[in-house]
Amino acid sequence: MTLFGQSIAMLVFVWFCMKFIWPPITDAIEARQKEIADGLAAAERGQADLASARSEAEKIVAEARDQARGIVDQASVRANGIVEEAKSAGEAERARQLEGARAEIDIEANRARDELRGQVAAIAVAGAERILAREIDANAHRELLDRLASEL
Repeated sequence: MTLFGQSIAMLVFVWFCMKFIWPPITDAIEARQKEIADGLAAAERGQADLASARSEAEKIVAEARDQARGIVDQASVRANGIVEEAKSAGEAERARQLEGARAEIDIEANRARDELRGQVAAIAVAGAERILAREIDANAHRELLDRLASEL
């Protein structure tokens, strides 16, 4: 009878466990499995999003590099253009200054020639006055002309 009583007590205990204890435990296990599955799915989605973000970032960086390269090339072309403009402006300025200097030299040369002509004329007049003031003598004239030539 003890065995029979123990068997009934065991059956009641198993029934009680299956009715009241086992369902919350299985529900907790299933909820935990669902949370783990959701977490793994979210991790996979995160990995996929990360991979797409990386590829998008690489595209953006590549575009930025291309744009930067284009800007640098454009700046280089512009700098070369500015240098060429400066060279041509410098050469034009040099030519203008050279032409001005040449014109100034010509003016000064003409002024010097005119001044020299005036001096030669004054010397010639002075020489003629000296010749006329002295008596007419060929040797004296020759001597005056030699002095006049040495002064010129």
